[in-house]
Amino acid sequence: MATKRYTGYQSFSYLEAGKDYTEFTPSADVDRLPEHDLGLTADEQARAERLLTENIAVSLHDHPVRLPLRARTELLQWNREARLAYGYEGLSRSGLDAVFDNLGWGACESRNGWKWDDVITDLGMRWCDVAHQDYVIRAESVADIRRAHAEGQLAVVAGLEGAALIENEIDRLDVLHGLGVRQIGIAYSDANSLGSGLREKTDGGLTSLGRRAVRRMNQLGIAIDLSHAGDRTALEVIETSDKPVLITHAGARGLWNTARMKPDEVIRACAETGGMIGIEAAPYTTVSPQHRRHTIESVMDHFRYCVDLVGIEHVGFGPDTFFGDHLDLHHVMSQKWGVTDTIRSGPEFETIESVAGLENPGECFRNITRWLVKHGYSDEDISAVIGGNALRVLENIW
Repeated sequence: MATKRYTGYQSFSYLEAGKDYTEFTPSADVDRLPEHDLGLTADEQARAERLLTENIAVSLHDHPVRLPLRARTELLQWNREARLAYGYEGLSRSGLDAVFDNLGWGACESRNGWKWDDVITDLGMRWCDVAHQDYVIRAESVADIRRAHAEGQLAVVAGLEGAALIENEIDRLDVLHGLGVRQIGIAYSDANSLGSGLREKTDGGLTSLGRRAVRRMNQLGIAIDLSHAGDRTALEVIETSDKPVLITHAGARGLWNTARMKPDEVIRACAETGGMIGIEAAPYTTVSPQHRRHTIESVMDHFRYCVDLVGIEHVGFGPDTFFGDHLDLHHVMSQKWGVTDTIRSGPEFETIESVAGLENPGECFRNITRWLVKHGYSDEDISAVIGGNALRVLENIW
């Protein structure tokens, strides 16, 4: 398996663990679980590796950090420390050239979009760690992504899942752009001063402040994400925006009826802006009637549904994964913030320990590419969905 220009750096190794900062045992970022077997022939395997090597692969949404090994007891304290260890080795084996890293976990104490100080702390800690190695680069443009691909590096794009942290200060968007943030969600499930999230029983739509924020993000070149926005709010963002918009990590409600999935109307409207949807893979999200046990097969059911709905040029992937036990993370979050109700309120599904084939950022795009090869997709279509579509849309937005 080919690796990139990774030389073994581990997060915050320029400091002394246990003396300069609180040390947590991180989950493994390689070989934590057995490799998922998709049943490829040797020729199919070689083709998948060639396609990943030749083309630019872009994850529209992930959290490429290593969760604490004992997440159920240590996650909240790990967050407060803000030194979130990157899965550098796992990422070097992923085939990815760029990943949208959605920040706000480090120092996080609140649920909805996090607080201003939390995010600035997390962002600064993340870029400080990145500054001490030469594999990951801070990416703020499509040119940076192309350069990372050419030079065997990984471009990390800073993003935020919700905009609550700007409160009523539109100029904070300028500050975030200046600090490298290039993608922001309108609302993270709950309502904020810009609009309603998908958890709200009544969607009030995009507020006047939200319209100003959309206009400013268009002016700055910040991609707008609708993944956790309510349906009415999403449609009003689409109507207001002069630029394409993104659904970076979701699936199709027409296939799996939960609020976390997007209805056909929103997916179509997003595509009509020139935007795209990234297919989600976090546990118990993109389940399907054909595959009620959440695996790569159910995720790819959502991929096929969206391709049939809006065309392959408007579909990509935003797996939304971590290195470590994602279900332990859900357990802690559900206790502190109550974030699983939109999933549990839907159809019945089989319980799992992990999403087989799409369990962490190190394996997702390699297995997605293998699946596409196994199912007879052309080189052109595979190139488009693993990164080409994202590059085209980002060229327009940025």
